Amino acid sequence: MSAVGIKEVAEHAGVSPGTVSNVLNRPEKVSAPTRSRVEAAIRELGFVRHGSASTLRAGHSKTVGLSVIDIGNPFFTDVTAGVEDVASDRGYAVLLSNSAGSRSKEERNLLVLAEQRVRGVLITPSDEDPARLDRLRERGISVVLVDHPAHRPDQCSVAVNDIGGGETAVAHLLSGGAAEIAYVTGPLTIRQCLDRRAGAERALGGRPLRVVEMAAMTPRAGQQAAEKLISEGGLPDAIFCANDLLALGMLRGLLHAGVRVPGDVALIGYDDIDFAAASAVSLSSVRQPTYQLGRVATELLLDECDNPATHAHQQIMFQPELIVRESTR
Repeated sequence: MSAVGIKEVAEHAGVSPGTVSNVLNRPEKVSAPTRSRVEAAIRELGFVRHGSASTLRAGHSKTVGLSVIDIGNPFFTDVTAGVEDVASDRGYAVLLSNSAGSRSKEERNLLVLAEQRVRGVLITPSDEDPARLDRLRERGISVVLVDHPAHRPDQCSVAVNDIGGGETAVAHLLSGGAAEIAYVTGPLTIRQCLDRRAGAERALGGRPLRVVEMAAMTPRAGQQAAEKLISEGGLPDAIFCANDLLALGMLRGLLHAGVRVPGDVALIGYDDIDFAAASAVSLSSVRQPTYQLGRVATELLLDECDNPATHAHQQIMFQPELIVRESTR
């Protein structure tokens, strides 16, 4: 069976091929009754538009790119859900890529997205260098930073106050009587890890913070950090982990070694992923509005794409929320 084209849809709906084209590309130019008739014909005949042809005419596709640094982290799963919901409502598809925190991999992924003529890119960048993002913008591709603040007025961003979040976490541990606190983190080249450390140090007001830097931010890395702290002797009174995956691994390692949480060591994570409340000892955490991050970032991106003459760049900063559970009580 041959593929259904615009001509067949037009004949079925009793309109001209030009009217079908307008329904597909400029629906606001077509009256509601005619548009409904054409859309019904499209459904009944199973018409699928030739995406590459329409992309060549418009210069871009009905897609946006999303680049994250750790696709395995449930934090980014929730962000992606927010992105996809808004994009889908506006008729866009989302192309997801994972940099794994690698600058070179991120650059390769961005090149592929540009070759696909995406309308815009949402990105949690792997580092602070804006050059590769500027190259996208020079090609007419809008860019919005996600979970990363912008430091320039001509760049939209949606982020969370991670310095405030780190301060909140450690202030909570101090209020519970902790005297010595360890900060277990991923690479301090990651902006979020660095900011959460700065917040922790601000809460301590000059008192020492024991920092354990791991190569990854996974449960396995958290368990290895627990083994490291135990082997060194002299466990701290409390541990602040830079994300919940580290904290869940830390919890497993401590419990396996017979360390009571919170009886011997209080423990708090960051992100408040779903697994935090369901762990063997429910995990206190600093909650980020992950789904909302994705939604708001996508709304900003599509506004910039669709309304470049009137779009106002915004740098939106959400405030995190302390969630107290068994691990710090």
